[in-house]
Amino acid sequence: MDDMAYKSSEKTRAKKDAKRTAMMQAAVQVFAQKGYHAATVRDVVKAAKVAIGTFYFYFPDKETLFVYLYEETSDFLLQTIQQAVNQRDTLAQRIQSGIQAYINIGLYDPAVVQLLLVGGVGAVPSLHAKRVEFRKKLTAIWQQVLDQAAGSGEIEAGETRVSAEMLAGGIDEVILNLLDLPTPELKAPDTIITMTANALKLVGYWQTTEKSA
Repeated sequence: MDDMAYKSSEKTRAKKDAKRTAMMQAAVQVFAQKGYHAATVRDVVKAAKVAIGTFYFYFPDKETLFVYLYEETSDFLLQTIQQAVNQRDTLAQRIQSGIQAYINIGLYDPAVVQLLLVGGVGAVPSLHAKRVEFRKKLTAIWQQVLDQAAGSGEIEAGETRVSAEMLAGGIDEVILNLLDLPTPELKAPDTIITMTANALKLVGYWQTTEKSA
């Protein structure tokens, strides 16, 4: 009897998790297509194919859902970029790998990147602090890469924080522009190469290698 109750409970939890996941996936697409203001709770539940009561079981309102989505997607993106740069050895490899990981996510699901970078701007007051936190964490990843390069002599030691902030902001802008193209997947390889080369110039990589040559 107890075993049967346990199995039933597991099945119920799995069903609830599936509904929650369906709503979150649907919400990303709805917000990307309609924008935060125009999107409604009914749009989300219709796309997710769940009852409106199911939505309110998990989220009290649209803003709470949006902020939760932002937290989930930003954590995923940051973890993906961090893992990508950690798997490489040189500065050039780390920068290229991080950029490629970022672009790959954008190509696979442009709505995710749109949600992170422009979704809800000015419309969700509670999101401002989350955006600031995301940018700080993204900058910290690039600063870590530059600090490691400075430590190994690939670039000269200096104020890596400023360079990391410029990298974070510049990469965001280029990726948004790339995803606006009709066929971004065709431009992605050349974009990754160009972005990597420009990033290396920004942090003084070429000057350092020329001096040591």
